[in-house]
Amino acid sequence: MHTRPVFLTRQLLAACALGACLATPAVFAASGTSSADITARYQLDVQRCNAGQTNQDKATCLQEAGAARDEANRNRLTSSNQDYDKNQTQRCEALPVNEREDCLLQMSAPNTATQSTTTQGSISAGGVLRETTITMPGAPTTSPTPTPNLTPVTPTPAAPAIPAPGTNVSPMPGSTQ
Repeated sequence: MHTRPVFLTRQLLAACALGACLATPAVFAASGTSSADITARYQLDVQRCNAGQTNQDKATCLQEAGAARDEANRNRLTSSNQDYDKNQTQRCEALPVNEREDCLLQMSAPNTATQSTTTQGSISAGGVLRETTITMPGAPTTSPTPTPNLTPVTPTPAAPAIPAPGTNVSPMPGSTQ
């Protein structure tokens, strides 16, 4: 029976462990997220799960928190807004042409002196309502031109309904008198 020397197996195992230990800090330094940050985020997620502050049942919430921690440790958990921005653009593209520009402005533009967007609601509440107010400067006003002084016109009295005495009134055709 042929066996490998235990000494080589132990050396190989020790070399792999040493390599893993040396590589781990480099991975965390490259990702910009320390293991302490990942652990703190995980603990916060677990607290929120236990307090019922999520839209999931407790078991699912704890499972998701653990999965997020594992992905962060593998440097595969990103918070990129690229997909979020793409989603906003796609939603606006579905609108009629004359409404797209306003939609894109409402979805992405920051508040300025002439525009402010307020957001209310949440996905858990059933939807997000965005309201954008755009302040348009008014047209400059000119002083009104004076109107000439007009004298009021008095209406002439209407003709009397009863004929004046001594006038001949012919009957209307078709009437009897």
